[in-house]
Amino acid sequence: MTHDKRDTWLPYLLLTLTVLFWSGNFVLGRAIRDLIPPISLNFWRWACAFLLLVPIGLPRCRRQWPLIRHHWKMLAILSIPSITIFNTFIYTALQATTTTNTVLVNAMIPIFIGLAGWLFFGIKMRLPQMAGVLISLSGLIFLVFRGDWTALAQLALSSGDLWTLGAGLAWALYSVMLRLRPAAMDPFVFLTALVAFGLLFLIPFYLWELSVKGGFALSRASLGGIAYTAIFPSVLAYIFWNRGVDSVGANRAGIFFHLMPVLSILLASFLLGERLYSYHLIGMVLIFIGIALATISSRRP
Repeated sequence: MTHDKRDTWLPYLLLTLTVLFWSGNFVLGRAIRDLIPPISLNFWRWACAFLLLVPIGLPRCRRQWPLIRHHWKMLAILSIPSITIFNTFIYTALQATTTTNTVLVNAMIPIFIGLAGWLFFGIKMRLPQMAGVLISLSGLIFLVFRGDWTALAQLALSSGDLWTLGAGLAWALYSVMLRLRPAAMDPFVFLTALVAFGLLFLIPFYLWELSVKGGFALSRASLGGIAYTAIFPSVLAYIFWNRGVDSVGANRAGIFFHLMPVLSILLASFLLGERLYSYHLIGMVLIFIGIALATISSRRP
């Protein structure tokens, strides 16, 4: 009985922690944008993450080598939108666009996931899920624009927003394609192989950026930033996200992206002493109502 209850709430805890780690990744990516070029940050993030995975993942990869060899094409394809593209595009976007725009465009990911699932696998979002996404999205917009709906009409998109849009589409594709992962494949084997393929695809782009922009200075800030991105939004977040999607499905997992601004605001309030206003609370309530609606059904989409 205890095991069943844990299986009910644990995936949602893992998804929440994933979004918390990614919220820190967005803030950090913006903070060190002048210290490390975007492709370099993504490359060294995953190179360090790979080194962290090797002690656990490599022995397991040896045991499951026939499974990897049989599914290597699927692993290579999955690595492109998740490892190679997503954060390269996000870090590039954070150099050009505002936080407001990045949060709003990134919040479209649940809708992208629903569309990708329908287009590629014929998965339909049920009415409670669709209502949940829309209510949560309205709460996000209310929060970002401080309760002033008229400000939405003044939103101007930049080149950075197009990078964020591309990142969102890539992540949606990865999320719905996770159903192709072999059930017998160990999670550490899957992630280790994914990172290895993703790094291979990143190398030519990294070398190109290195020739154009040069390297970056080794400092406490740059090394600390790489360390954080390698551990939390890379190794831990990807394991948690994959487990969450596997348990509750891509559609319900996707709506947790709407928690990013909520967690960022709460962290700023507790750690930095920033004030909470009424529009913060109203937006958060709408987001939580939307998430609750999208997750009320116990049957996986």
